[in-house]
Amino acid sequence: MIPNSTLRVRTTILDDACRGGVALRLASLAGAALLALVAPCRSAAAADGSPSAAAGGPTTSLRDYTVPSIRLVRDDGKTVSLEDEMNDGRPIVLNFIFTTCGSICPLMSSVFSQFERRLGPDASKVHLMSISIDPEQDTPARLREYARKFHAGREWQHYTGTLAASVAAQRAFDVYRGAKMSHNAVTLLRAAPGKPWMRIEGFVKPEDLVRDYKQQLLAGR
Repeated sequence: MIPNSTLRVRTTILDDACRGGVALRLASLAGAALLALVAPCRSAAAADGSPSAAAGGPTTSLRDYTVPSIRLVRDDGKTVSLEDEMNDGRPIVLNFIFTTCGSICPLMSSVFSQFERRLGPDASKVHLMSISIDPEQDTPARLREYARKFHAGREWQHYTGTLAASVAAQRAFDVYRGAKMSHNAVTLLRAAPGKPWMRIEGFVKPEDLVRDYKQQLLAGR
């Protein structure tokens, strides 16, 4: 039997997603169990960059990552430099997904969708990026179809490419876990080129992501 607390969390997330027009597919009760990791509150990153979190919630930390010199294929079919995509002056919100994922990825993409909606007109000032960890299957066409399911705005791009390029990107941001089914929920924020990245491990709620994003913008000034 699933604990009542888990069911309440699952219901809350699904209700939020439905209000955003997103249909989530939870493949099994394991997916529901993952939702129990979402906590009603969480703390900001510690000043020294060490991980911090409310009990049972996602952890946050500040990291310095070097963007690798690789080329990816954007969902519009254009081959692009990851460095150029990330260093155009806009804040970055980044995650790693694959289109056939049935639990973690739809949840993270739903959060991105609701994040865009909550920002309103300010959404045009941020660059949301989702990089596939299954590039051999995730063609630009598949990524476009996936993006439509989550009502991705113009500021949210999805990327594929060679397997080597995808692995290089995953390693650069410390999310590579070998097999795609072993990947974790990680969201990364950066206010501007040259600034540290906020790393959020676990399922972040849309309102918390908006809060963290705005705090990073203030800190980056």
